[in-house]
Amino acid sequence: TRAEVENLHVTPRQIITPQANKPVMGIVQDTLTAVRKMTKRDVFLDKEQMMNILMHLPVWDGKMPIPAILKPKPLWTGKQVFSLIIPGNVNMIRTHSTHPDDEDNGPYKWISPGDTKVMVEHGELVTGILCKKTLGTSAGSLLHICFLELGHEECGLFYGNIQTVVNNWLLLEGHSI
Repeated sequence: TRAEVENLHVTPRQIITPQANKPVMGIVQDTLTAVRKMTKRDVFLDKEQMMNILMHLPVWDGKMPIPAILKPKPLWTGKQVFSLIIPGNVNMIRTHSTHPDDEDNGPYKWISPGDTKVMVEHGELVTGILCKKTLGTSAGSLLHICFLELGHEECGLFYGNIQTVVNNWLLLEGHSI
């Protein structure tokens, strides 16, 4: 019927498959490469770059976050930029695909030297480098949690915002394979 066709063609409703209750859509290719590169510890943006990136974020409230580094000039991290994309009050603890098993207890239980422990608290990326495991089609990924907690419409906007902001950052940064 017409109602069935209209509901089946709403793409954000098809993010999670009922067969396995996990996402069938995820961040891939250029965007996934850029997200990994953006969330590394050594990525910093100056005020001009930050303003150019924020221009592409449709949900931005107009307030600049406090820079991670104040002197000699204000610098923002890639994690701060990605935190502006994350919707709502989402929480997640996962590990990067290269996370070593011996860092899961002892002094490295909550933070890892290689930045492979991914932690999102109240919609802010606190630690970790995002990868296919944390943004891809696996159960428990950030996209899966957003879908479950915030619904299909908000998750669809999240997908779009990641694509837009991160790909525009990649234009500033540059990358070749």
